[in-house]
Amino acid sequence: MLAFIIRRLLQAVMVMLSVAFISFLLFQYVGDPVTFMLGQEATPEERARLRSDLGLDQPFVVQFGRFVSNAAQGEFGLSLRQGRKVSTLIKERLPATLELSFAAVIIALIAGIPLGVYTALRRRGFLSQFFQIFSLLGVALPTFLIGILLILVFAVLLGVLPSYGRGETLSLGGWNTALHTVEGWKHLILPAVTLSLFQMTLIMRLVRSEMLEVLRTDYIKFARARGLQNRTVYFGHALKNTLVPVMTIIGLQLGSIIAFAIITETVFQWPGMGLLFIQAVQFADIPVMAAYLCLIALVFVIINLIVDLLYFLVDPRLRVERAAGAH
Repeated sequence: MLAFIIRRLLQAVMVMLSVAFISFLLFQYVGDPVTFMLGQEATPEERARLRSDLGLDQPFVVQFGRFVSNAAQGEFGLSLRQGRKVSTLIKERLPATLELSFAAVIIALIAGIPLGVYTALRRRGFLSQFFQIFSLLGVALPTFLIGILLILVFAVLLGVLPSYGRGETLSLGGWNTALHTVEGWKHLILPAVTLSLFQMTLIMRLVRSEMLEVLRTDYIKFARARGLQNRTVYFGHALKNTLVPVMTIIGLQLGSIIAFAIITETVFQWPGMGLLFIQAVQFADIPVMAAYLCLIALVFVIINLIVDLLYFLVDPRLRVERAAGAH
């Protein structure tokens, strides 16, 4: 197990270095931040002075080396747009994105897994057919359209939920949250549902497919032959083995929810990392964009490592195979 973890950590370091290099290289061509900061009327002397102050006149290798060195210490330089530390901006925006992402994941899991099991066990029922049609809509409709429709119905027509923002926030040990008030929870509902809908339908269809596959296996037939109750067969044997491949998708979807919350945060003006990244792209704020992509890569690497470790806890076959390979 220790060798496995060390190997994974080394792979994670290589992935992070590769992402940092590629992102920093690409962002050199998205625009000139000096032009955004000084405007078209600036003199060549003013441009040269600002470029020197920002370190943009140095070779790419020097800029990248400085970026990696600072990033390893949790520092990503100064935002070219706001003139503040990028780490401070991330610290301010990250709680909003994490609250939104985890709320979306919880909604997707609570709804997706039971619906997947139900549509597998009652696959010819009317409700099962309805849920499958609904899942197709959830996969096909773009996120921004779902958000706009929810705003139209619940914010404009019914007027029961707010359509933008996060509400009044409170700092608790450096964590800015709006969930201490009812109004804060109301602000969370629409963006969380919007972000979770695609993930929920994906999980539902995956659980249904895996459940149907597991129910055809020999050990399920043997469990039925032993006279076990359907509840024990379905939830004690079939569902447990169904969730093994589903764990990978759930882990990756958690990372993708955090990474691709950009659209949802833009539609609802949710003050998170995604909105910060969009603003950085518009201004060619290279330190913020590079820091964002590195942070997202780190999230995916950590989630993949956790999922791999959970495999050993859920599926005993992996432990047996690894032990046999060691001998």
